[in-house]
Amino acid sequence: MSLECFIFILITFLMTGVQCEVTEVFAEAGSTAVLPCKYSPTSNVSPGVIWSKADKGTVWRMEKSGLQMWGVSWSQKGIQRVRCPHTQFERGVYSLQIHGVTEEDGGVYSCRVKQGGPVEETVVMLRIITVSISPSVPLSGRDVSLTCQVTPGFDGSAAVQWMLNDSRFSRETRVTSPGDTFKSIVKEKASARLTGNWTCVVGYRGKEGRASATLTVTGIIQPPSDDTKVYAAVGCAVTLPCVFSSGLFPSSPLWEKLQPGSLNKQAPSRSAPSFSPSSPSSQLPWDKSISLKEVDLKDAGKYRCSGTIQGQRLAQNIQLVVAKIDSSVPSKKKGSVMLTCKVSDTSEVTEYEWVRVTYDLNGTEAFGSIHKGKTPSISLLSEESWGTWACRFSGKDGILGNITHHVPMMSGLSGPKSSSFSQNTTAVVGLSVLLVALLLILAQMYKNHRRKQGIFQYPAMETIIHTVANERDEREKHRVKVLP
Repeated sequence: MSLECFIFILITFLMTGVQCEVTEVFAEAGSTAVLPCKYSPTSNVSPGVIWSKADKGTVWRMEKSGLQMWGVSWSQKGIQRVRCPHTQFERGVYSLQIHGVTEEDGGVYSCRVKQGGPVEETVVMLRIITVSISPSVPLSGRDVSLTCQVTPGFDGSAAVQWMLNDSRFSRETRVTSPGDTFKSIVKEKASARLTGNWTCVVGYRGKEGRASATLTVTGIIQPPSDDTKVYAAVGCAVTLPCVFSSGLFPSSPLWEKLQPGSLNKQAPSRSAPSFSPSSPSSQLPWDKSISLKEVDLKDAGKYRCSGTIQGQRLAQNIQLVVAKIDSSVPSKKKGSVMLTCKVSDTSEVTEYEWVRVTYDLNGTEAFGSIHKGKTPSISLLSEESWGTWACRFSGKDGILGNITHHVPMMSGLSGPKSSSFSQNTTAVVGLSVLLVALLLILAQMYKNHRRKQGIFQYPAMETIIHTVANERDEREKHRVKVLP
């Protein structure tokens, strides 16, 4: 506390007929500070009220006549920064409001009220809290400082706690008290985990104040954290994200596939030839993502995306996790199939679920009952088992991915449906035989008809045939008569 403020408070204690008590008030820079002043009126006559600051004299005053006046230094462009709401005067409340407070507004204020008897005075210590970030928008990997400054400082010890996104930040901080200020400083390497809202909470003599600032770190913003896992099913498309902050133009961008078991060693080859830039025609200059149309098991592994910004090499690691379904027929259980959901990295997988997916005429999906476990047994003889099955694998934060498998239709059914199927088969076979017989009869009739048509086309030959036949009949008759 400055010597001037100390003398101001001391004088108020020594003044005859004045009762003084210091009230602590905290306010964030740029906000509205409310300095309390309450008086118990003894009559209906309006009292005289004077608000003053230790180093600036009169701030606001009201005569007994009701005339109000403001100090010269408390207006900006004709607009008064301080006011006492007159709607509360009748209740004896003369609290001072200061809009858009700054560090210079911090200090000791006095509210003096007189209505004929002893002067009643309230002394208020206004402390301004400011949170600043340097540099204001740091680049990932570079030093960043967050400073919580309280003006004026404290005579004794004060409690300070930093919060990041409403969670306590437990790292060690440095506290200094240069001059008439108090500072708590956090120094870190800028990274994505530090982005968000930082709040400094200060406690002193039973009162608490707080101020906040938002930290934005530029660099690679997607994926949001290092070693992020991307899940994909065999045969499906996948995109490995690598997006820099808007407006950053990375030079020498590079994708590398890392050797198994190491995040620092590079594989002999660069990114797999099958990968290509994601939507190159519409891709922004700061988007260096790559995509693959069909994922294969060999594509699983760890990748690194990097680029140079302002002379600094930024990199982020991504792990591609590939899932597939294996099917096998158990030797001891005919008419069924075992489906196994395989994931190349199960470190985040806590549960497997199998569900049958059906579609109506409009193509709307419907889900059947859920089977738990990594390897369920599916009956091939039941109609309820035909179609598409989906394996969903989940982690502690929800579903990680899914993959589907088609179970084909079998020639037979089990249970009460088999008899009806046999009857239908017999009827079909009978109808087929009858149809074949009818076709044969029609073919024979057509053949005879064609044969007759062929004879009628030669009438002379028909006459000769009839003549020969008649002569043969006559000879037979004559031979019969000659015999004794």
